Amino acid sequence: MTERLPVQKTYKLFIGGAFPRSESGRTYLALGANVACASRKDLRDAIRIARQAGGGWSGMTAYNRGQVLYRIAEMMEMRQAELAALCSGPDEVAAAIDRMVWYAGWSDKLAQVIGSANPVAGPYFNFTVPEPTGVTGILAPLPPLLGLVSRLAPVIVGGNTAVVIASESHPLVAIELAECLATADVPPGVVNILTGLRSELAPVLASHMDVAALDLTGADGDGAELERLGAENVKRIVRGRADSQSPYDIAAFLELKTVWHPIGM
Repeated sequence: MTERLPVQKTYKLFIGGAFPRSESGRTYLALGANVACASRKDLRDAIRIARQAGGGWSGMTAYNRGQVLYRIAEMMEMRQAELAALCSGPDEVAAAIDRMVWYAGWSDKLAQVIGSANPVAGPYFNFTVPEPTGVTGILAPLPPLLGLVSRLAPVIVGGNTAVVIASESHPLVAIELAECLATADVPPGVVNILTGLRSELAPVLASHMDVAALDLTGADGDGAELERLGAENVKRIVRGRADSQSPYDIAAFLELKTVWHPIGM
């Protein structure tokens, strides 16, 4: 009996809920696997799709968004072995799952904690209400799974959509996470994950007019240049910590809208 050849997995992009190859046909070798090398056009397509998905995602009730994040944690729990094999191990996977659950619990509490009813001198009600900023670009930091979850979860729980550039050196677990997202009721386009060369993709992400916010936590030495590119079209620039877990990380990607309403009307 001849020995069969195993089917080698090619790690593709995650755009609009699907797993396309790069339109350029390029791949690169990372950790012994062939990984899709996204082009600038792939990135522009992901941003367009994220923008289209924004209205539906932000229009869902906060309770439902929390359910979706919890479902992501459930799918991660079911794929612990696969995820652990592609990152530092079971401890990182467990921490990432717990963090996703933690942020899921914040979905319907944001308005009470971050918003407020403001005392004003006059016959008015005055409310401050948090709203999503929009399409958010994320440069995923290390560690590859926990760092990605720590920056992605606070973005989407508040109603934003995300375009993620995965770690160039450790991209495999990001696509494994994408397979969890694809089976976790996440609407297509809410999260888009691209693998490839950051030197090629990051400047396009930073300068794109449809990207409203930019998370540079995972930026390397080019962070100052990316911040300059983002500032040219008045992006919200965020620099957090890869191990952070805080409601302030959610607030960093929210706008505050103040509403005045006359009393008695």
